[in-house]
Amino acid sequence: MQNLTTMFKQFIRDEEGVTAIEYGLIAALIAVVIIAAVRLVGVELDKTFDAIGTELKAANTPAP
Repeated sequence: MQNLTTMFKQFIRDEEGVTAIEYGLIAALIAVVIIAAVRLVGVELDKTFDAIGTELKAANTPAP
């Protein structure tokens, strides 16, 4: 019984797993920020290319 109690106390004091979980949460948060930034840039880039395409079509259309 003493051995089980000692193992349980060591398990409670062990902080390696907690540190790994913290690093995992930080990595997940960074990934979410990167995904949001890429989506925002992608939307703005899509709008820019649409505007360029519209201007090129207008410039290539003969005047009536």
